[in-house]
Amino acid sequence: MKRLHRLNTLLAALSLSVASGFAAAQAQADTLRVGMSGGYFPFTFVERNELKGFEVDVLNAVGEITGDDIEFVTASFSGLAGMLDSGRIDTIANQITITPEREAKYVFTAPYVYDGAQVVVRAGNDTINGVEDLSGKTVAVNLGSNYEQLLRELPNADEIDIRTYESNVEQDVALGRTNAFIMDRVSATQVIKERGLPLELAGQPFTVIENALPFRDDEAGNAQRDRVDAALAELRDNGTLREISEKWFDTDITQQPE
Repeated sequence: MKRLHRLNTLLAALSLSVASGFAAAQAQADTLRVGMSGGYFPFTFVERNELKGFEVDVLNAVGEITGDDIEFVTASFSGLAGMLDSGRIDTIANQITITPEREAKYVFTAPYVYDGAQVVVRAGNDTINGVEDLSGKTVAVNLGSNYEQLLRELPNADEIDIRTYESNVEQDVALGRTNAFIMDRVSATQVIKERGLPLELAGQPFTVIENALPFRDDEAGNAQRDRVDAALAELRDNGTLREISEKWFDTDITQQPE
């Protein structure tokens, strides 16, 4: 009888241990709500009702490592920061550039995209070769983006007619309704290549940008940042980030330039 009692006690303890381990695994498999516009090709865009792009592939790869279920939430770009602040999403994956203002408010992962801000014009426009030539010109930019801020900080900003759009800033330039738009260099190159629009890059990028994932600066946000940051480091080390970048850009934009 004593042996049977000890056996039952052992089985009960083992059952409790397995149940506790299963509960812990469930607790770690969280849902990570990722906000994006779905309108910034090729980082995030919708094709045949399917959300695609570099950011989508990267976050799905992160989820495979962390065990999180990735839930993509699309909204206008200008509203994503408010959604993060209010807790409706956990982070934003929409080529978010690290800036001093954003660092004062959010906690960021390490950068996973290195790029440059680029002036783009209609093909054949030889009057604009960089930001110094934007005075007296109409320039399109995504509303609330870092590029809007960069434009407004230029020494000649007061002389530029800045027009903000939620998405598709390239259309007005291609149609001749505005003189130029500002976008990151790699996206602009892909837009011109894939969509066949009559556009061309004007000069070299006028500033270097580093993109990362922002999280709320609280206990939960810091924990999410640390988990995702570790996953991004693993994806960088095993070459997955490079493969995703080459899929969408034909080059690796995930490594810091030497």
